[in-house]
Amino acid sequence: MSERILHVTGMTCEHCAASVKQALLAIAGVTRADVSYPDATARVEVDAGIPASVLLAAVRAAGYGAEGGGDACCGTAPQTAAKLSVAIIGTGSAAFAAAIRAVEKGAEVTVIEASTIGGTCVNVGCVPSKILIRAAHVAHLQARHPFPGLAKHRPSLDRQALAAQQQARVEELRHAKYESILETNPGITLLRGFARFEDAKTLAVRQADGTEKRITPDRILVATGRSPQIPDVPGLAGMPFWTSTEALIATETPAHLIVYGGSVVALEFAQAFLRLGSRVTLVARGKLLSREDPAIGEGLKAVLEDEGMRVLTDIDVKAARFDGKVFELETSAGTLRGDRLLVATGRKPNTAGLALDHAGVTTDTSGAIVVDDHLRTSVPHVYAAGDCTNAPQFVYVAAAAGTRAAINMTGGDAALDFSVVPAVVFTDPQVATVGLTEAQANKLGMTTDSRTLTLDNVPRALANFDTRGFIKLVAEKKTGRLLGAQVLAGEGGEIIQTAALAIRNRMSVADLAGQIFPYLTMVEGLKLCAQTFTQDVKQLSCCAG
Repeated sequence: MSERILHVTGMTCEHCAASVKQALLAIAGVTRADVSYPDATARVEVDAGIPASVLLAAVRAAGYGAEGGGDACCGTAPQTAAKLSVAIIGTGSAAFAAAIRAVEKGAEVTVIEASTIGGTCVNVGCVPSKILIRAAHVAHLQARHPFPGLAKHRPSLDRQALAAQQQARVEELRHAKYESILETNPGITLLRGFARFEDAKTLAVRQADGTEKRITPDRILVATGRSPQIPDVPGLAGMPFWTSTEALIATETPAHLIVYGGSVVALEFAQAFLRLGSRVTLVARGKLLSREDPAIGEGLKAVLEDEGMRVLTDIDVKAARFDGKVFELETSAGTLRGDRLLVATGRKPNTAGLALDHAGVTTDTSGAIVVDDHLRTSVPHVYAAGDCTNAPQFVYVAAAAGTRAAINMTGGDAALDFSVVPAVVFTDPQVATVGLTEAQANKLGMTTDSRTLTLDNVPRALANFDTRGFIKLVAEKKTGRLLGAQVLAGEGGEIIQTAALAIRNRMSVADLAGQIFPYLTMVEGLKLCAQTFTQDVKQLSCCAG
């Protein structure tokens, strides 16, 4: 008899250790197996004639990586099994963050993609939409800036040139941040095709020529993102309406654009096209940004209407028609007609074709994969990250989730805390939020205190001649601990992370009010709002500490 020591990778808990032990004890000639999850080792008592390769193969068959196998007493040279294999379905932010970290942890990674490398954000989401919004903002300033000494004029628009510039930057970033990583990282292999689960261990990948390739990785990460959700409105199916994808690459500016939706994508695109010269009617089924503090939606609606947009809220859309030239929506507010229709009523998880039920992976009623704070699904070796899950739908959350999923898939222990997640809507003024609204805090049984500071009290807003919006802070009444911040302000996205850090560090509004902020910055508004819990800021001098 001899004792062999194996180094085991991929264990994430004591249950994994028990699984490895069971696999080793099933080998004829193994009399004892002591497996330690914290030490990532297995000490195996085995008949002298059993080769180390048999032990390593058994551990790998159980879904873990292994190396070693030398005699514990005489230092026999270890044998090395194949590295832990990880398959990642998707190539967006979550997928690439996971792939890079998994390779760093010693895994061999296969990423599976049937479409364009890079996912939503760089191709048809964050990057191109912010370029479009920025161009529209410049056009708006030329026509409606607040300075009487500068001539105002409506700019001549070449939408084709703007779209070409936008897509060139998209291609540049896609190559720099995604494609070049595939070219230079030898630990990541790209497999083209559509993946689905045959069972909990096997992925079948349908390739372009119709053939299927089957792989059985040790770990699987699902990171397939989301796509536009089209509502079930009679007549809408089959119509040549736009989603955000088509709107981004359109080389025309509609004379009258109807936007159906009342949340992030609908609002950003509606204002952008309005500023690029379209007449815009926005139709929302409820209030604008209905999940936020009501004052946010009300304030933004007033801004959009002031710019010339027709905004219809709490509207029932009954039917849709298209005669080849004109789109019609039959609504509870009457019939609306426009030469283009943009449908932006939400996004659905891309999980329908994965056959998750074959693997036993649990989803919620929307089809989103249910994960815990370690990005684990209901199946121990299957993880999920990004917009296809029930986690917050932000690219930065996806990237953080992908990194942590990779750590956990390769034997680490990394949780993702969703309690402080800042969010930004890139309208003008921007909507930026973090933490709890007053209503959310009260629903949790907290007694709250809050203050709202209009931007005519913020010196930088006055200097900008743009006092649209407000800053609201929500605090726990007894302790003053900051619970949440809601901002409607120019460059609100540059303000909100300071509030996020304050919440993360459990600061009180008094702590925040006592900090030194640079003068004539918009973020100084957080300090001023915090001061209003105890002072009247109208009675303070500039820079009052």
